[in-house]
Amino acid sequence: MLPWAVSTVAPSSRDRGGLQRRSESLFWLATALAAAGTGMVVLLIGAYVLHESLPLLLREGLAAFLAAPGWWPLEGQYNLVPMFAASAALTVGALVLALPLGVACALYVEFHAPGWLATLAQRLVEASAAVPTVIHGLWGATVLVPLLQTVQPPGASLLAGVLVLALMVFPTITILSQAALHEVPRAHMQAAAALGLSEPRALWHVVLPAARHGLFAAGVLAAARALGETMVVLMVCGNIVQLPAGLFEPVRALTANIALELPYALGDHRSALFLSGAAVLLLVAVMVGLGEWLRPRQQGRSAP
Repeated sequence: MLPWAVSTVAPSSRDRGGLQRRSESLFWLATALAAAGTGMVVLLIGAYVLHESLPLLLREGLAAFLAAPGWWPLEGQYNLVPMFAASAALTVGALVLALPLGVACALYVEFHAPGWLATLAQRLVEASAAVPTVIHGLWGATVLVPLLQTVQPPGASLLAGVLVLALMVFPTITILSQAALHEVPRAHMQAAAALGLSEPRALWHVVLPAARHGLFAAGVLAAARALGETMVVLMVCGNIVQLPAGLFEPVRALTANIALELPYALGDHRSALFLSGAAVLLLVAVMVGLGEWLRPRQQGRSAP
């Protein structure tokens, strides 16, 4: 073979295989580093919040944040119970409204709606899930709050927050519920029809129980989003620190309290805000973890 002909020989299959393996290794290394970096950022945020709040908690004890006369930072009183109760009431109220509606919408789209209508409804739900929360808050403050004020002043209240949060988490519940229902084998519906069950009874007694873990996960993840919401509750709830005595009473959530007071908080006041942030972060992490733990169980049980 001529010397100048050596460079024209194509790379061997072994060389191509080695190059491909190195490319794949570099790709998976890059993705692993990206995933690890994202997780590390979350852990560092949690560690920072805990670091800022732990000294005050160790010095004062947990009882100081549960049994103080009220939230009076200038007097060293940091009772978090009213704001924690308001956050819980907002989250539960939003789920009570949004969860049945979201599951019903998912059932209709998945099992009964015509193809064109199912596609249209799915696109609308996905688009509504992308609406910024400040837009929900703007609508609530300019439309819903004045409407409630005509019923019972002041309008900015627990009920306003519940309604806007329910509207905000409805797309999340619908999308996740539809994904859970889609995992239920169609053989379940066929078997129910063979036994003489009507479609509504089959959905109620067969499909929903089979998808219960996925539906519960959808509710948990929606609750985590509602609990961590700031802008909506800041704009429509009235921001008065008090136990929610009724639906039309103004309240202040933990997240709204952090957003309102952190810019000027100093010393123990600042540490108390970080402690409330740590409580919210812990609750959201538990909810998200519970929801993610239940989703694989739903998929495993519904596999044909």
